[in-house]
Amino acid sequence: MAHTAPARTGPRTTHHPTVPLKAKLVLPALAGIVYGLWTSGIARHAGPITGWNVLLGVVSALVFAAAAYGVHTVAPRLPRELRAATWAAFAGIAFGFVYSLTDAGVVKTVGLSLVIAAGVLVVLFYRYYTAED
Repeated sequence: MAHTAPARTGPRTTHHPTVPLKAKLVLPALAGIVYGLWTSGIARHAGPITGWNVLLGVVSALVFAAAAYGVHTVAPRLPRELRAATWAAFAGIAFGFVYSLTDAGVVKTVGLSLVIAAGVLVVLFYRYYTAED
């Protein structure tokens, strides 16, 4: 039959349009700034702003932005299960660090981080599963 399309023999992949490098850097940088402000605000416990609070905020912002850029770069190359798990781990770790700054217990921090990570995993797996080509 000449009118049918050839069968697909390679692995399934989703189409991800190329995004300019400048656009790839803006979102993680803005998210890192917000995350850094959030961590420094929580760490000072409504006290005065100190040099350690500012340092914590700057370092947190840089690490968060670098990790977000790394996950954003690597995740599209992964299968949907690993892609969702990567974003879930990132969200759980980021939330867990911020929540640990509130002087909450370790068990409560880990438990809430796992709940956040599980929620992100379910939502993103559903999104990637239904949006495949």
